[in-house]
Amino acid sequence: MKSNWKLAALALALAAGTTAAQTYPAKPVTWIVPFAAGGPTDALARNIAERVARELGQPIIIDNTPGAGGTVGAAKAARAAPDGYTMLVGHMGYMGAAPALYKKLSYDPIKDFAPVFRFPDTPLVLMVRKEHPAKDIKALVDFGKGNPDKLTISNAGVGSSSHLIAALFASSAGIKIMQIPYKGAGPALIDVIGGQVDGIFDQTNTALPQIKEAKVRPLAVTSKVRLPQLKDVPTLSETVLPNFEASTWYGIYAPKGTPQPVLDKVQAAYQKVMADKAFTDKMSEQAIQLLPAEQYTGAALGKHTESEVARWKVVAAKSNISLD
Repeated sequence: MKSNWKLAALALALAAGTTAAQTYPAKPVTWIVPFAAGGPTDALARNIAERVARELGQPIIIDNTPGAGGTVGAAKAARAAPDGYTMLVGHMGYMGAAPALYKKLSYDPIKDFAPVFRFPDTPLVLMVRKEHPAKDIKALVDFGKGNPDKLTISNAGVGSSSHLIAALFASSAGIKIMQIPYKGAGPALIDVIGGQVDGIFDQTNTALPQIKEAKVRPLAVTSKVRLPQLKDVPTLSETVLPNFEASTWYGIYAPKGTPQPVLDKVQAAYQKVMADKAFTDKMSEQAIQLLPAEQYTGAALGKHTESEVARWKVVAAKSNISLD
């Protein structure tokens, strides 16, 4: 009898999930972006949200919830109702590195979320203010070695990818830098352009327009190979840091318990979007790195999240990065 009761309960749950998927979405969906508007995470999320919304037939509203390197927004998403109407735009900082950086974290990137799909990756560009004396990456590293804590690098907030990659760069190069956190990449970049800060690691989708307008000077990219849009800018790995490679990765996560048929429906909508070559070509123009189709799935994002949580525990220990 007990076994029959469990089977009946499972059947009812599956039926409820199927019914939810058939009517979903019946109202606008919210994507929480844990950074301020105007930065690279916000820009990429809005671009993808607009196209996925068309496939779903309902608007996707971006809810900017900045704070504590993205962990405030992630915690908010983890506590949301698991009905498919609130999802998180997650990235390497608060969904990969955070467990290694914070002694106390109010959510678990793996246990508290269901992965839905992964965005393409975005490499970063190390840029300096136009008047900085360093004309290339070697000169910048030499400046850092000769002037400990005098090289100022802005970032989008503690725990952001611009903060983490800068810390990894400084550790790998054997220099001490002064990191200056901002409430988003937008204001962090503005102060580099204005000359108040020496440099920044910014993502390509927001860095390229500033580089084209000669508002900043690019010294290196964090990708494995040079970018077509910046063919004269070397990679860090070919200059001062062999084997250095880093990109910001993103994904959409739903609160754990969201019906699987709902997750499948959102994933299917995204897969249609990523099959649109006109759309993906525009991403490539921003030096956003497209991935093989199988890496965009929720299952692939789940495995990637687990591997990144493990990887950053090793990186944080080696680089002595901590946010507590």
